[in-house]
Amino acid sequence: MAKKKEDKKTHINVVNKKSLQFFEKYINNPSPTGFEYPGQKLWLDYLKPYIDESFIDSYGTAVGVINPKADFKVVIEAHADEISWFVNYITSDGLIYVIRNGGSDHQIAPSKRVNIHTDKGLVKAVFGWPAIHTRSGEKEEAPLLKNIFLDCGCTTKEEVEKLGIHVGCVITYEDEFMILNDRYYVGRALDNRAGGFMIAEVARLLKENKKKLPFGLYIVNSVQEEIGLRGAEMIAHRIKPNVAIVTDVTHDTSTPMISKITQGDLACGKGPVVSYAPAVQTNLNRLLIETAEKNNIPFQRQASSRSTGTDTDAFAYSNGGVPSALISLPLRYMHTTVEMIHKEDVDNVISLIYHSLLNIKNGHDFTYSK
Repeated sequence: MAKKKEDKKTHINVVNKKSLQFFEKYINNPSPTGFEYPGQKLWLDYLKPYIDESFIDSYGTAVGVINPKADFKVVIEAHADEISWFVNYITSDGLIYVIRNGGSDHQIAPSKRVNIHTDKGLVKAVFGWPAIHTRSGEKEEAPLLKNIFLDCGCTTKEEVEKLGIHVGCVITYEDEFMILNDRYYVGRALDNRAGGFMIAEVARLLKENKKKLPFGLYIVNSVQEEIGLRGAEMIAHRIKPNVAIVTDVTHDTSTPMISKITQGDLACGKGPVVSYAPAVQTNLNRLLIETAEKNNIPFQRQASSRSTGTDTDAFAYSNGGVPSALISLPLRYMHTTVEMIHKEDVDNVISLIYHSLLNIKNGHDFTYSK
């Protein structure tokens, strides 16, 4: 008897050359929490050919809408802000001490190049650190919030201030986008502008494939996720959606010093991650999984104890309860300047959201049932 051929899952490239060029430009553009507007404008400019209308709320969350007159509303969402620093104190000899704006990692700061954003434009600076020679024979002092500092080449406080630097100026890292081994996208703030890119690609595919949705689709790029899901909280109350599908990043736990026992067993290249959590609505989650299985999209599973820690929580508990689900993108080295995501995972997250939308009907009832 002849052996039956196994069905092979053939990866389909979703991201094209033009969209990849946008992705690189979008990642390289700073978008610190509270100061997201330039990045939001860039994102909306890319999105506009694929939507019917758009708006930006009073804090900077950007929204593109397809079928704006429809009563039934579905949100696909990501967040636009990146971790950064604030100028907190300027010494008399021209050095600058900082505080966090979001979950910035103080341990990676020493020797990093940064941009200080001022009303006069960008000012270059570096996180200084004592040379190894000067620490010889002494107990090593680790980088801490109290001892990391910026040097912008000035020797007095007055010289620093003449550059336009003042307490409250925001600071972002300089590191830029690259492709590693033709397999990974690498850069700062892939958490979660990769999500903003992916939902924009969903809109592009809907337009290019001439798909007509029976509901209003709101493509939402929220602000201020890194300091408490605030942008999603505000926009959820404004849109009042019937369904929300959120995308964010999650940890690739296959690299050293991460416990799979506590963090789960997840890896880049193995597909989107669907979550199980109190905020994730069971029937909507089931629709995502069935869509993945039907379309041969590989996926992984993750469990969260109390909350997802993503904008899913803000949408789920708004407006009397909105059926919400989370699709995560596995990512290595979160909140560093070398965050890594797999190219195939990006394509597969886009595909999963796209096909899931095509399975949602106007007035779809996700009421909880066994």
